[in-house]
Amino acid sequence: MTIAQTPPRKRPRSRTAIAAPTRPPLWTRPFTLYFTARAVSLLGDAMMPVAAALAVGALYGAAGVGLVLGTWTGTFVVLVLFGGVLADRIGARRMMVAADLVRVLTQGVLAAAFFAGRPPFWLLVSMAAVAGAAVAMFLPGANGTVPLVARDPQRANATLKVADALAHLLGPALAGLLIAVTGAGTVYAIDSGTFLLSALCLALVRFAPADADADAVAAADTVAADRSLRRELRQGWREFRARTWMWAVILIWMGYGVLVFGPLVPLSSALVGARLGPDAYGLAVSSLGAGTVLGGLLALRLRPARPLAAGALAMALYTVLPLCVALGTGLPLLLAGHVLGGGALAFWSVMWATSVQTHTPPAVLNRVSAYELGGSVSGIALGQILAGPAIALASPDRLLLLSAAACLAGCTALLTTPAVRTLHRTTPPPATKT
Repeated sequence: MTIAQTPPRKRPRSRTAIAAPTRPPLWTRPFTLYFTARAVSLLGDAMMPVAAALAVGALYGAAGVGLVLGTWTGTFVVLVLFGGVLADRIGARRMMVAADLVRVLTQGVLAAAFFAGRPPFWLLVSMAAVAGAAVAMFLPGANGTVPLVARDPQRANATLKVADALAHLLGPALAGLLIAVTGAGTVYAIDSGTFLLSALCLALVRFAPADADADAVAAADTVAADRSLRRELRQGWREFRARTWMWAVILIWMGYGVLVFGPLVPLSSALVGARLGPDAYGLAVSSLGAGTVLGGLLALRLRPARPLAAGALAMALYTVLPLCVALGTGLPLLLAGHVLGGGALAFWSVMWATSVQTHTPPAVLNRVSAYELGGSVSGIALGQILAGPAIALASPDRLLLLSAAACLAGCTALLTTPAVRTLHRTTPPPATKT
């Protein structure tokens, strides 16, 4: 009788013991608040490219759009390293809340300016610079916070990417509708409101007791060890440089920024708008969001042993996006190309973010994130600024053909770099600083 009763008691315990560590809960209170903050601000941000392309473009042309976007991105690149250091010094959550409040101000000023009439170009550029500085203070801590609010970073990153995708699915169409009905001021006012809600949610985030508000602890330990800004930047640089796979990807991504991502919005908005009308461009950007949803959902299910290799293979599909714009395809093929491109970029983004978060010690993650963000975005800034002058040298469709070729070349470079191709997935480092 004892022998007969033994198996039923062991099997349930065995299943419970195996299931618990492999599926930690995601929707804890800290992650729910963090997710809400990111999702609502992402919705506002998703409206901005269409607002800039249509509202700013109508006033100052494609060169004006490129300069405004390039100023935003350039300011971000210049200051993001300091954002990583400050996030380690005074706490990532505090920096993120302060950055959100600054963007409440910048977007509110632009909303008032558009409601009042024609905003002067200097105001558009100056507010873009301040907003770029705020994002430089925000993003390094945002990346480092994910492992603190979620025990499964890939699930968390994929879920955030789906939220990002839904924002890009709904935001551009909403922006186009609001600009047509009420004007650009409404879009900027809504964006200002999203940052206010984001700041409130982030202010309410409390980390698990075991983590002891790990971002603040790491900051305090760093300050106690060394208050020299230069030495902290050097420490972050040493950690970044020590990971060959990381700096190799960033070098390739800088090329992507100059030749692919940077010129894409100014050039494609001009081409699609001229051929199919401004509503078609809004639909195309929304289709990009739909593809990002699919890519994020795929990243929730797939856990490749070599995440960056899988992401590089997916990025080869992104080539279709600039190609379909350059070839002047009809609306159905244009939208399909954006869906495919969005899915490819989303899958890569989840694989990349998870690799950075799980292969970097928490004590230096904010600074390392600042280096990888600054490097990858610097190319985008240069590409945005050069988009206008480049049109004088070649037609937009030929420039986008160059973008498609550069995309394929970048994927080849990723897959032929051993440190990138062979990087294996791993579990996150401990959340506490040693």
